[in-house]
Amino acid sequence: MTNWRWWICSLLFVATTVNYLDRQVLSLTYEEFIKPEFHWTDAHYGTITSFFSIFYAICCLFAGKFVDWMGTKRGYLIAIGVWSAGACMHAACGWATAHMTGLEGAEALRAVEAGSRAALAISTTSVYLFMLCRGILALGEAGNFPAAIKVTAEYFPKKDRAFATSIFNAGASVGALAAPLVIPPLAVKLGWEMAFIIIGALGFIWMFFWAFMYDKPQKSRRVNAAELEYIQQDEETEAAQKAAASKAAAQKAIPFIKCFKYRQTWSFIVGKFLTDGVWWFFLFWAPSYFSNQFHAPITSGLGQALIFTLYLIVTVVSIGGGYLPKVFVDKKGMNPYAGRMLAMLIFAFFPLASLFAQPLGVHFNSPWWPAVLIGLAAAGHQAWSANLFSTVGDMFPKSTIATITGIGAMAGGVGSMIVQKVAGNLFTYAENAGDAFTFLSFSGKPAGYFVMFCFCGIAYLVAWILMRTLVPKYKPIEE
Repeated sequence: MTNWRWWICSLLFVATTVNYLDRQVLSLTYEEFIKPEFHWTDAHYGTITSFFSIFYAICCLFAGKFVDWMGTKRGYLIAIGVWSAGACMHAACGWATAHMTGLEGAEALRAVEAGSRAALAISTTSVYLFMLCRGILALGEAGNFPAAIKVTAEYFPKKDRAFATSIFNAGASVGALAAPLVIPPLAVKLGWEMAFIIIGALGFIWMFFWAFMYDKPQKSRRVNAAELEYIQQDEETEAAQKAAASKAAAQKAIPFIKCFKYRQTWSFIVGKFLTDGVWWFFLFWAPSYFSNQFHAPITSGLGQALIFTLYLIVTVVSIGGGYLPKVFVDKKGMNPYAGRMLAMLIFAFFPLASLFAQPLGVHFNSPWWPAVLIGLAAAGHQAWSANLFSTVGDMFPKSTIATITGIGAMAGGVGSMIVQKVAGNLFTYAENAGDAFTFLSFSGKPAGYFVMFCFCGIAYLVAWILMRTLVPKYKPIEE
């Protein structure tokens, strides 16, 4: 049997890695490069990240339908081409801000007096420019997961999908793992602008390999009969396979509006809405947290080591998240949905570790406690996410998988927008209020961080209970 499906999975992994590298450039250059140059506050940064989230959400609503319509190959190529262009465009924001405000370069932007009308003009102009670039980035990135989940459903039987999803989804943590080792040095040596350009250009290289390596398994000359049989093993007999193939050929996707009448759709929406914002909060705010709370900027060896350790834990632990339901299905005889939900319950407890990140970090005056505990919480998210994505393939026909994935990603984006906006405004308010703002023995900005960590800790258990209530047992959609 050939194993071409794993080569395709590796391409999905690389695409997701590039996806998250592109997202991380802003968060890793914000505190030390972009914030002082453009006179931003955390509220400005929260506005930009929340805009990215909501625009990403809106695009996700249509991205799945776009991938179903264009086909996996062309849809994925267009998506990564757009987001790579958007990533590179961030580099022009400094030049454009200086030009639009009548100043000459970055040094002139930095030299403007803080709090002046000129500083306000710089921050306002730059925020809108970054929002434009983040919007283009979001437009392309919205296509990544609908396309990847559709490819996984095409190339893997149901029992292997969560494992395959966990592998390519690990690209998110690998991208975040590589980011602090690559992006700050690039920004220091070449400028933050070149960091955006170099990382953004990686997507154009990926497009070349995808164009020549991907085809549907039935048409791929690299997939032999034995592998194709393994991929299609969910059908019990050859006659059933032929009938299914005939049905699939004639099958039409479920109409977009009709998707919302199913409890299965709302279960996926709830799972994404309540939990995606947690991952994006850690992704966008962890570098700033370590810098502000423990004086460990990302350009320092300690700052890079903390972020690297955090995402190393995520990478190692999260891959096992996709393997666990496979054990439940193969060893315990559970159906894929039941095995996935049991695995998701287990991983819903991991984020509770974030409840102890701030207290232990402050008590021991060590950033390593938060790095490890946030790493465990984020690993729980990635393992949870791999299984959550796979529930779509379990319950919906292949013709509609990308559409449902896009709807769920949209819900996740809305949830993330709320989390980012609340976090940015909360941190700015808490910092200005000082001791007047308290929460469970913490005051000022540390209290703001603890508020957010408490939300992150309980979100997954709440989501699991609601999902189980909506879909208590395996019930695939048949059209």
